[in-house]
Amino acid sequence: MTEAIEQEKNTDRLQALRDALQEDNLSRAQELINDMYPAEIAVLLESLPGPERITAWELVSPELDGEVLTYVNESVRASLIREMASHELVAATEGLDTDDLADLLAEMPDEVIQHILDTMDAQHRQRLEAVLSYPEDTAGGLMNVDTITVREDITLEVVLRYLRWHGEIPETTDSLMVVNREGKYLGLLSLTDLLTRNPDLSVTEVMIRDIEGINAAMPVNEVATLFERRDLISAPVVNDDGKLLGRITIDDVVDVIRDEADHSVLSMAGLSEDEDLFAPAIPSARRRAVWLSINLLTAFTAASVVGQFQEVIQHLVALAVLMPIVASMGGIAGNQVLALVIRSLAQGVVVKENTRWLINKELAVGALNGLIFAILVGSAAFAWFQNAGIGLVIGGAMVINLLSAALAGVIVPVLLRRFGIDPALAGPVIVTTITDVMGFFSFLGLATLFLI
Repeated sequence: MTEAIEQEKNTDRLQALRDALQEDNLSRAQELINDMYPAEIAVLLESLPGPERITAWELVSPELDGEVLTYVNESVRASLIREMASHELVAATEGLDTDDLADLLAEMPDEVIQHILDTMDAQHRQRLEAVLSYPEDTAGGLMNVDTITVREDITLEVVLRYLRWHGEIPETTDSLMVVNREGKYLGLLSLTDLLTRNPDLSVTEVMIRDIEGINAAMPVNEVATLFERRDLISAPVVNDDGKLLGRITIDDVVDVIRDEADHSVLSMAGLSEDEDLFAPAIPSARRRAVWLSINLLTAFTAASVVGQFQEVIQHLVALAVLMPIVASMGGIAGNQVLALVIRSLAQGVVVKENTRWLINKELAVGALNGLIFAILVGSAAFAWFQNAGIGLVIGGAMVINLLSAALAGVIVPVLLRRFGIDPALAGPVIVTTITDVMGFFSFLGLATLFLI
């Protein structure tokens, strides 16, 4: 209900903004834009075609530029950065968290990057370099270095005085990081414990020791799973020696989950999650043509199987009529299993030890559904063409293809993951090709054996 209300609100805002832009009422448009949160402005910009987007971007308050850039997808971000002067880009980076700044720097001109680094003090530059030294899809690339650390041998009263002197704490802070003299992570000091326990107690007496640090090399999808399973708000990031590097917060993990979801959905169509819906036609067509070409090759593979049975099809025209049914049912069944397995792989549910059991289970499901739909489709084919042989053949082909779909739906993504290939990207094409080929081959092969 809340999501529907929010979507309706965004629709109203977008329409009001477009009306203001069309009426050349820039003051009203500027008021509408800057009355929103940065993330809402980002959604709005992604919803506008190119010319209107640039006009709207120029109306965004300079104080919000940096945050808005961190929320828009990479394709839109690149187009907005191209419209900004060097001094505007430098100003936009001021006040950004280190992890957000690291994401933006990768897409900025070299001279802007150098200027930003030159204006930083040594401490901030060192922090930024620490984040940039890790790939962006790892915990190290996701972390923020704005951590407050305390030592285990001091009292809570000393910690409270330190925080008062410090004046502020980073956003989304629920715990302070406890380290030793060498900077190695020891545990967490909950703000709740800090505020409610006896101030004369030492940090070592109240600190939480069972929250392990996340290794900086851990992939971000595993980080998201860890946060989900342990209900974390923030977590420390450490190197191989256990030294504290920074922390990851729940807002960063939400972004990861959203990006993973977008990636899974769009990859199954051969698209990127950074695809700009309102990009010009030529670059959009060029990006999509690559995947269409791959699909064309797989379609020719399936067509070549049909070509081997031309004489059979000429004898029985009914085969040509019924042939797409078998392939279509197999394709749907295969992609159902594929989607479930891809999600489970991402969550770490499917592992080597339970893969065999999963294959057996999906084969059982395929056999049950195969028998049910074999009876339904076979009966319909018999009633349509008054030929019991055709009904039996399509029923048998249905069972074979749904079993093939179940097997491919499990094995293909597992093998792709093992070879380091994204199952969401390559899986649908491979599984669909397998079910098309098996559907045509089983149907026409059975027809050759029993009807000709």
